[in-house]
Amino acid sequence: MTTSPAPRRVKTSPPLIGTHNGHFHADEALAIYLLRLLPTYNPSTLLRTRDPSLLANCHTVVDVGGEYDPAQNRYDHHQRTFDTTFPNKSTKLSSAGLVYLHFGKAIIAQRTGLHPESEDVEILWRKLYNEFIEAIDANDNGISVYPPSETANLSKRFNDSGITLSSLVGDLNNDFSISATPESTDHETNDTSSASNPDPQAAEDTRFLAASNLMGTSFLRKLNGYHTSWLPARSTALAAYEKRHENDPQGRILLFREPTPWKDHLYTFESSSSPSASKVLYVLYPESGTPGAKWRIQAVPVSKDSFESRKPLPEAWRGLRDEELSAKSGVDGCVFVHASGFIGGNGSEEGAREMARKAVDM
Repeated sequence: MTTSPAPRRVKTSPPLIGTHNGHFHADEALAIYLLRLLPTYNPSTLLRTRDPSLLANCHTVVDVGGEYDPAQNRYDHHQRTFDTTFPNKSTKLSSAGLVYLHFGKAIIAQRTGLHPESEDVEILWRKLYNEFIEAIDANDNGISVYPPSETANLSKRFNDSGITLSSLVGDLNNDFSISATPESTDHETNDTSSASNPDPQAAEDTRFLAASNLMGTSFLRKLNGYHTSWLPARSTALAAYEKRHENDPQGRILLFREPTPWKDHLYTFESSSSPSASKVLYVLYPESGTPGAKWRIQAVPVSKDSFESRKPLPEAWRGLRDEELSAKSGVDGCVFVHASGFIGGNGSEEGAREMARKAVDM
């Protein structure tokens, strides 16, 4: 009796991902990193070229090729007819947005351990698009944050364009050496220069991978923060929001029993409430979770990223401390009120409550 030989496992080559060479941007740098987080593309080989014959042999092509066809793993957005957006958004997608649209939930589920179909994955998927991916899409497509008509007569007080991720990625297109330390006397560099690699294309690819790593690790830090801190805080913030009328008849004071990331959640809850409902003016919380911690009273900003408060703490209290502040406010245990009135402190919860109750009607 003869036996059949044991089947041999057929070795397969890792998938080949194609994108364009030459000047690179934040969107394809992130798109490549996101793909390589998935088991299908880990490991994978990257080919940077504009040669159609070479791109035709790629398993997946990103940001080049003039074709958007998910069934064929083609994710370009430069076509005249391209108009794909994220659900309930108007910003046209870049290659980063396209990859995130199709693979974002799988990436989030894989990195967090959440079920791919869970509500939490859906919440994180939308949150990361709103807070991270959309700005990359807009930047690559030349879409301004504000309508040009609204900023025609505005001028910046200072230039902040050089500190964005897109700008930092743009810097990596420059082929120059950076010493390891200002005092370095040897010839070590950060490996993004052609000094250590005489092949210009190989040097460019090295810089692209540095850009991809910059974008990808920034994305993962955002995801980790939203998953481990922001998402758990959502239920805590909702419970506090639903009890806000216990602190003030009009619901203008929000109280937390422990330090909680509340801003994002508050604006979301308010946007879903009745238009006639009073806005929260002050948020109270302990400085730490330790027993006997001092309490803070914080004025709510007019918007999440604004330095302007809806109702700063009273002018008469600002810049005062301790006994002087307690005498002026008529509240025992006061610690301080910031000169701008955006935040203050008291030694106890009841003291912070009393400061808030007085401030809402002053």
